[in-house]
Amino acid sequence: MKKANGKRFDDDMRPEYDLRSLGPGVRGKYAGRLKGTTLVALRPEVAEAFPTADAVNEALRVVMKASAVMRRSKASPKPPAGAKRS
Repeated sequence: MKKANGKRFDDDMRPEYDLRSLGPGVRGKYAGRLKGTTLVALRPEVAEAFPTADAVNEALRVVMKASAVMRRSKASPKPPAGAKRS
């Protein structure tokens, strides 16, 4: 089986689109803006509850703080108040 000639293709682009006027493409032109961030897709119901990035970050900080407290309380339970140590 022979490979198809890669140079032939159907040009279905409209004649008013002139790709030469666009100039050369620049790879990663806006990548620097995203440096140090992580993009996450939210489900619509979550995005409605947390409409801004600050709201999402604040909620996640609260969850992180609560989970850290839970981990500490399971790791070393504190003795009841007034109990003597041996």
